Amino acid sequence: MPLTVSDAISIVLVEPQSPGNVGMVCRAMKNMGLTDLRIVKGCPIDHPEAYKFAVSARDLLLQARIFPSLPDALADTELSVATTRRHGKYRQEIHTPREIVRKISDQLSGNRAALVFGREDNGLTTEELSCCRWLATIPTDDDYGSLNLAQAVLLFCYELSTGFGAALDAVPERSLASTANLEVLYTHMERTFLRIGFLNPQNPAHIMRTMRRIFARAELDEREVSILRGLMTQIDWSADNFQGKKGR
Repeated sequence: MPLTVSDAISIVLVEPQSPGNVGMVCRAMKNMGLTDLRIVKGCPIDHPEAYKFAVSARDLLLQARIFPSLPDALADTELSVATTRRHGKYRQEIHTPREIVRKISDQLSGNRAALVFGREDNGLTTEELSCCRWLATIPTDDDYGSLNLAQAVLLFCYELSTGFGAALDAVPERSLASTANLEVLYTHMERTFLRIGFLNPQNPAHIMRTMRRIFARAELDEREVSILRGLMTQIDWSADNFQGKKGR
């Protein structure tokens, strides 16, 4: 049976603050044929305002799943996109919605994808961005760039709907490593790099964010992740006689 956009793509809201916005997100998703809503903590969704603004998309609201953290919400996905309005040191290589749809379409067959949206007032943290494979933004006017949460979801869902059509079975399949297994790799890598003195123990995230970007571009599959885990294990074994950082 052909894979559909509805089957393959999830919308993730991180700590939404307004039940009404969650309801409007459900409506936007249903307008464009998406059904899987995942929520990381945030406001109560069994709220009159949520039901009011969901209108005929209450079924999406009722079946929405709540997760304790973003890694948990992304664990079964292979492709993940963090949306952000801000640029900066750790917010580079940011794509437009249309560019993201093309990138997802290249890999979607056999993989699951998630679009992640942050809090209404200040979006996603740098740590949350690092959990995702790609970054995306909606180009807006410099004088007023802020979009309502449901508006942003609707624009991305529209691009997905028009970019893919109904069926994805024509896309060649390559199964990528799941987000859960990538997180295991990054945790192992950070532990090993700290052990051999490669990372600054006071700020290991500085280099690890770059490592995440490197491997996100590589689009690792499960076998490649296993090989890298094996490399980390060999380094761990070889480091039993570690004498300290080079040059010290």
